[in-house]
Amino acid sequence: MAETGKNLYISNMEKTLAHVQSYSLFGESTHLPDVLHCETIADRSELHDWELAPHRHARLHQVLLIANGGGWATLDGKTQALPTGSLVNVPPEHVHSFRFEKDTRGWVTTLADELLDELLVGGGTLRSELDQACVLSADTFVTQTVHQIWLEFSAQEKARALVLRGLSGVLLGWVARQLAQSTLADAKFNDSELVQRFKELIELNFKAHWSVSQYAKALSISPTHLSRLTRAANGSSALRMIEARLMREARRNLAYTNLSISSIAYTLGFTDPAYFSRVFTRDAGISPKAFRAQI
Repeated sequence: MAETGKNLYISNMEKTLAHVQSYSLFGESTHLPDVLHCETIADRSELHDWELAPHRHARLHQVLLIANGGGWATLDGKTQALPTGSLVNVPPEHVHSFRFEKDTRGWVTTLADELLDELLVGGGTLRSELDQACVLSADTFVTQTVHQIWLEFSAQEKARALVLRGLSGVLLGWVARQLAQSTLADAKFNDSELVQRFKELIELNFKAHWSVSQYAKALSISPTHLSRLTRAANGSSALRMIEARLMREARRNLAYTNLSISSIAYTLGFTDPAYFSRVFTRDAGISPKAFRAQI
């Protein structure tokens, strides 16, 4: 991995925090340094005495798999044991912490939101369905898949990016199927049914630029109540969640398509490309043209 990508992934997690931290790691920058990031559990945990304090990632989706050893995960305030063979799905904005047994072996795969959006184009509500923080039981297939991701990530073989994207799709597909088959009512933790439905509605309507009031009306609740629910579940207002989804799609198009900036603006429902550029610059800190040039 390029040195830039490594630096973006570093986080200085302290064992005692006065409040939950939001870390800027791989993918949370003005450009995308690599397809994904994969490291062993020991790589980071050994530096912190096998304990990672509560934190969240704004634009990262993480999948952690324990091949040997174990520990405990706290996801959105609820603690679960992690025996050997556990797979932990941690979507963006979900508060999480870990306490591992010494010498636990396994891997942490981290994917930027833009990659998920690209992989799940045409996937219907899969994007929102994957937004469930939970612990699953890994089988041989997914264990081998994650191990292969780590091997491919660590090497610099031909077609590396293509292979990593393919393996990422396999991993996410496995997680989505397990979530669909799960009968555990508490798998969603604090992510209420209303917030989940709101996320599904965003996927269907963000290009139409629905207002918070329109989403609230579709859910039969007030805009104030909707924002209260989203802040409790994700730490963001309803408006910010809508804007974030729109800007994720903008970054995906800039990173993975050859569409002109004007075409991207129209595709995303903007009637004025100049206004789209101003909105993107306000969100990302750089213009769409500069963002694309850095990739």
